[in-house]
Amino acid sequence: MLLLSRQNEKPDNMKKRFIVVWFRHLTTDWLTLRRPDLQSVPFVIAAPDHGRLMIIATNMLAETQGILPGMVVADAKAIHPEIEVIHAIPGITEKLLKALGEWCIRYTPIISVDLPDGLILDMSGCAHLWGGERGYLKEIVNRLRSKGYDARAAITDTIGTAWAVSRYGRVNPIIEPEQQASALLNLPPEALRLEPLIIERLQKLGFRTIGSFIDMPRSVLRRRFGAAFIQRLDQALGLEEEYRIPIIPIEAYQERLPCLEPVRTATAIEIALQTLLERLCERLQKEGKGIRTAIFRGYRVDGKTVHIDIGTNRPTHNIRHIFKLFELKISSIEPALGIELFILDAPKVEDVSLDQETLWNEERKQLDDLIIAELLDKVAGKVGAHNIRRYLPQEHYWPERSIKQSSSLQEQPATTWRTDRPRPVQLLSYPQRVEVTAPIPDYPPILFRYKNKVHHIKKADGPERIEREWWLEEGEHRDYYTVEDQDGQRYWLFRAGHYSAEQSQWFIHGFFA
Repeated sequence: MLLLSRQNEKPDNMKKRFIVVWFRHLTTDWLTLRRPDLQSVPFVIAAPDHGRLMIIATNMLAETQGILPGMVVADAKAIHPEIEVIHAIPGITEKLLKALGEWCIRYTPIISVDLPDGLILDMSGCAHLWGGERGYLKEIVNRLRSKGYDARAAITDTIGTAWAVSRYGRVNPIIEPEQQASALLNLPPEALRLEPLIIERLQKLGFRTIGSFIDMPRSVLRRRFGAAFIQRLDQALGLEEEYRIPIIPIEAYQERLPCLEPVRTATAIEIALQTLLERLCERLQKEGKGIRTAIFRGYRVDGKTVHIDIGTNRPTHNIRHIFKLFELKISSIEPALGIELFILDAPKVEDVSLDQETLWNEERKQLDDLIIAELLDKVAGKVGAHNIRRYLPQEHYWPERSIKQSSSLQEQPATTWRTDRPRPVQLLSYPQRVEVTAPIPDYPPILFRYKNKVHHIKKADGPERIEREWWLEEGEHRDYYTVEDQDGQRYWLFRAGHYSAEQSQWFIHGFFA
């Protein structure tokens, strides 16, 4: 039996908890995955710095030889002449952390990159899904290590203390709530993420651990080491908030559904979608809002993401209707080895106008509008929303400006459609030149050539003169004719400007039904 659990629900008074993941050999682990031959070879990654080639990353085998980041490559060669040196790829660290963060989205929706070698996860309200914080931490670290990355992690109330314990802690990676001060006492000052100059000053004064100065008066510490030192200390202790930008912004309307077992069947995917829709639409209904666009994502075991999206012509929180729109696309989802997290986002929502029941109105216009909107949503799911357009009239004489495209069925026209003169059902975006034979001025043409086909005109009506809107642009007027050829097809033609036996230019501008 498929067991799905809800992740978004948590008490309002729940205290923040963070997990910081440290990748000890991020770039070298990545290179080893791409080049398995490097597994048994000590190697370093280097980049030029002020005319010297400096080591910025090492693998474990190089570290055992005493080669560490920050060394000059020439010094490393002196220690180990055969060490392999690989030039750094610009920007690769940030790309790797972003990719790993997107993979970790299955554990929490709020993840931020901590350059140069870490991730910060806001795990508030998530750990219970893995049996508690210890199971949660073990799951994340073991999965990352199984992917080939040497990862360490710690859990505390603050980002600063979690960062310190993950890198310098040696006892327990899980710090109990409000115990971050005790966890920091025996750690070195470097654990506070201080500048090298401040660390050097602390060491000269004999402060070898955070406990040696944590209880000193703040005024003394600020005078000696500056405001940045106090800020880092307060962030670690939880006296000052630390804000990070998530790699994936959290949608205002989002629901998450982790799976205790990977999902592989279409039926299970439908159950997950139905569950998420019920939650999201329940919330939207309470707030008087409806979905205009929605995205259904599945995070697979292999680290890839699959998704389908839908759009509606009017805001709706009708679960059955929205599910039907998604149902048309569920077959395109490839679960592969299984999906372990589902997320439903509604990036665009709008206020819903409540339809009143009209017992005495025979036209029932509002109900008809709803039926049309839902029908168009279904058609758009099959042929694509970009293939369906609605046009409204605009207050302009010039044909190209007399209509506009509408994005909603609820948008009201600024004016009414013109009915006193015939207008084509299809208006070309730009008039196209045609060759015309016309007998005398102000007479309709007797034939015209369009796309290498000659059309002999049997019936014609016109001319209708349309002047340019002089307050917008200058130019000649147009004399329009409605004509019908030998096949019964009707066209909208016009002559630009006054008649001239040598210079008259004719155009086709539209087609009648």
